[in-house]
Amino acid sequence: MKIYGVVMAGGGGTRLWPLSTGKKPKQFLNLSGRETLVNEALDRLSGVAQETFIVTNAAQAQEMFSQTAGRVPQDHILREPAARNTAACIGYAAMTILKKYGDGILCVVPSDPYIRDEEGFRQTLREAAAAAQETDALVTIGIRPTFPSTGYGYIKNTAVEGKAWRRVEEFVEKPDEETAKRYLAEGYAWNSGMFIWRASTILSWFEKLLPDIHAYLERLAESFGTEREEEVLWEIYPKIPKISVDYGIMERADDVLMIPGDFGWSDVGGWDAFDALKERDENGNITVGKTLLLDSRGCTAYSVDRLIAAVGVKDLIIVQAGESVLVCPASQAQRVKEIVETLAEKGEDAYL
Repeated sequence: MKIYGVVMAGGGGTRLWPLSTGKKPKQFLNLSGRETLVNEALDRLSGVAQETFIVTNAAQAQEMFSQTAGRVPQDHILREPAARNTAACIGYAAMTILKKYGDGILCVVPSDPYIRDEEGFRQTLREAAAAAQETDALVTIGIRPTFPSTGYGYIKNTAVEGKAWRRVEEFVEKPDEETAKRYLAEGYAWNSGMFIWRASTILSWFEKLLPDIHAYLERLAESFGTEREEEVLWEIYPKIPKISVDYGIMERADDVLMIPGDFGWSDVGGWDAFDALKERDENGNITVGKTLLLDSRGCTAYSVDRLIAAVGVKDLIIVQAGESVLVCPASQAQRVKEIVETLAEKGEDAYL
């Protein structure tokens, strides 16, 4: 059965502000020094998928065409007229592929994680695709935890004798530190947000668990290949209810499998996750660009085009990009998105 890659690339990367902005969100940034995150995602899939599609925000489409030229045909870049969360994104891709290209295994991945062992990732994806084809189940990849993270969701899972996959018992939300330690000891996996399934299978789960969204997707499909396809997309898509595929389907479905993954994964979800990309120096600091840290420890300093200088500070994140400067304790890094939300409320769009 044909394997299709689906890259979800419509997010704003608000926890990496001010480097990540609405005009140039995280997926368009080169954080590793090799390629932009979205192109790294495409290149990883190229060894597994015969064709790859991208779902992005319509406002980012021109930048996406430019960034991915030569990697993905323009008609494989699906444009969302409005952000409706991952259920709509995945449903739109599945319906488009099923109706226009035929059923197959979809490997649905976010555009923005960093993965160190790319061949290890591909092998895990092949195992997941084989499991989805053999069982017709919903398959996800669970990351083997390396520390008791409070920033990731977790997957409770049990072994299946003689099989590479494991049975998913429960998805659980981001825990406190003590609970995270217990999850680590009990063999829970990190939730990677990667999904592998047949296009027809996930759409059948939409029909069963999210019938309102499925009805909208059917209305979109009726317009495929007609002169009104674009018009109907812009009319219908903003009406689709906002819900994540995790809440809407994965946590409610009763046939979910997990393939364990151990390939150096990080979602680089905030400035506190930059250790996955850069080594700390002898003082525990990460520095990028023009920086000068004196008698300072445990800091992350990232400068685009100005000098960042600090003395006698500890465990701070300091980032300069454009006209904006971010300063916060490393322990508060996940709250950076609150700055973006507050600036938006105040109409300070020039900084976003």
